[in-house]
Amino acid sequence: MRSIRAAAVGAVTLSLALAATACGGGSSSGGGSNDSPKELTYWASNQGASVEVDKKVLQPELDKFEKETGIKVKLEVVPWSDLLNRILTATTSGQGPDVLNIGNTWSASLQATGALLPWDAKNFEKIGGRDRFVDSALGSTGVQGQDPAAVPLYSMAYALYYNKQMFADAGITKPPATWDELVATGKRISKGGKWGLGAEGANLSNNIHQVFVLGKQHGADFFTADGKPDFTSDGAVAAVKQYVDLMAADKVVAAGNAEYAQNQSLSDFAKGKTAMVLWQTASATFKTMGMKDDEWGVAPAPVPSGTPGADRATNSMVAGINMAVFKNSDNLDGATRFVKFMTSDAEQKLLNKAYGSIPPVKAAQSDPAFNTQATAVLRETLATSAAALPQVSDESQFETAVGTAVKELFADAAAGREVTTESVKEKLAKAQQQMPNK
Repeated sequence: MRSIRAAAVGAVTLSLALAATACGGGSSSGGGSNDSPKELTYWASNQGASVEVDKKVLQPELDKFEKETGIKVKLEVVPWSDLLNRILTATTSGQGPDVLNIGNTWSASLQATGALLPWDAKNFEKIGGRDRFVDSALGSTGVQGQDPAAVPLYSMAYALYYNKQMFADAGITKPPATWDELVATGKRISKGGKWGLGAEGANLSNNIHQVFVLGKQHGADFFTADGKPDFTSDGAVAAVKQYVDLMAADKVVAAGNAEYAQNQSLSDFAKGKTAMVLWQTASATFKTMGMKDDEWGVAPAPVPSGTPGADRATNSMVAGINMAVFKNSDNLDGATRFVKFMTSDAEQKLLNKAYGSIPPVKAAQSDPAFNTQATAVLRETLATSAAALPQVSDESQFETAVGTAVKELFADAAAGREVTTESVKEKLAKAQQQMPNK
């Protein structure tokens, strides 16, 4: 979720939910804006370097919405460490916001609670139509074949960021395109207290994002076609072992990274301690950490063939934030209007520029800001070589169970314990036993 901003995934769902709510009826709004309550509550995910940064970005836009509609939006920016639990509590208690951001990987899990407004064709029409949105972003809004539970707000993708000076000092002239090249590059740099690649072994969401992509490259999806967990397939085991082996066998990741949580690998990168990091939409965070734009470069994340694409050439999950609306909102009309506002072309350009993300709204992508060094690779990745995480109701449990298995394997590697195919499979079997549909 991910992203440097914690995966970054919640705003899209909020938009979708809001729009759906407005059309759903059954609220005190009476179906018209004139008699709707003049206030909304909005839980935004922490997308910037801090909660205060998000408030500075969002509050002027919320004031603009109030001026246009007369509807005041009460903003709470919720840290990623709290967001999912806060949402799950709200779905069971019924005491939640009108509109909220969710990580797009949570869409199917939250859809299964029945608390979010479905986005059918009529509700989409309220915000300008489904065809305004990029297909890859819509692929992470809920279970296929069902009306989405949210709408896309911010889109992100993983890329390989590299330190230009560290590459030059090692005589490296171009970023690696394959995993073999990445390991070779990392070994040339990993000496004298410097390391080739940064990782975050204690960051469960990031662990999932990385091994999901490697799983695609090994022909595995971690779930069967009917949504059953399949964590111990040869491809899934190979994917997890390949990722952990960057520390355990290849020695291009520092052992201390086994304990790293959110953004700690980015801090090392910005300080020149590591030469590369695989992350989603990182440019804005680098800037807040004091790194100048000309000090880093960005390239597509590696694939075995060196040429990103579909299936085994997948090199990113479809990262992003969705906007959703709680069905029990007493201001569905206002919520829908707010989702329409936040997903308008103008707001999409403004907000995604502020966060360094890519608009999931097609028309907004024409802005030159989304064809810069920081964004061009991400936009191309989303269009051609990114895949949505499994849209199954148990996805959040998958992130916890398999993410923890990877964390434990990194701990083994850091402690000098051998990481074998058998030990990886054992950890993944344990994770599968923790799943509801095991």
